[in-house]
Amino acid sequence: MGRVGYLGPDGSYSQLAAVNMCGDGELAPFARFTQGFKKLEEGYFDAIVVPIENTLNGGVVQNIDLLQASDAVAVRECTVKIDHRLATLESADLTKIKYIYSHQQALEQCGRYLTKNYPNAEVIPTFSTAAGLEKLASDEDACIAGAHIGREGIKLSEQCISDEKRNFTRFLLIRRGSVDETNKSSKIYFSLTCNNRTGALSELLLPIAANGLNMTKIESRPIKERPEEYRFFIETEGDYSSREVRKILEVVKAAAIEFKLLGCY
Repeated sequence: MGRVGYLGPDGSYSQLAAVNMCGDGELAPFARFTQGFKKLEEGYFDAIVVPIENTLNGGVVQNIDLLQASDAVAVRECTVKIDHRLATLESADLTKIKYIYSHQQALEQCGRYLTKNYPNAEVIPTFSTAAGLEKLASDEDACIAGAHIGREGIKLSEQCISDEKRNFTRFLLIRRGSVDETNKSSKIYFSLTCNNRTGALSELLLPIAANGLNMTKIESRPIKERPEEYRFFIETEGDYSSREVRKILEVVKAAAIEFKLLGCY
């Protein structure tokens, strides 16, 4: 696989996903998702790992948009259980915490806990959960980090602090190029646009249902340069190496205004 990028620093959930999917590859961190896609495009990375969906927050819209705009495709997926813990310096008094750092999604996923226990603390977003650990400079600092984090001088809460304990994030492995038609897949991910009229989308998707393919996800994103128009992102079960499955998608593509294959995995 070569060099695989993930949202760093070390200890992030993205690194866990990268190890899961590419444990035998050379793994290297990047600082933000836009940087990861840019380095993939430039050839510095052969592939990158990005979160695409969380069971609490839904789709990671920035990465959906970045994938749509890129010349890359998703080739693998994995799901990581999210176990958020409150991390502080070992010497910290938990009743005197004034600043809490973490990735925006982690802060949102622990919102009720933070409101109840630290209503007066300043909540400060960072590029990743692991990056919040770098902010622990005094006994007044805390961050939300994964239970897998183990660093000298850092103390983790004994229990998960997520508002919902069954919290999972799905990650995609993305590489440059197009989908290889010979590779077997369980799922197919694509985007499309259609006419803004009653029944247009359901008509487009009818061949999928009529041929027994199970649609596992659909979500919409506004098209930034075209107000009041939307792009639909759809995932369906199916083996893209099957000629019959590709024919079904060709029917959908022919009827759509725009169609893009985003990945098969």
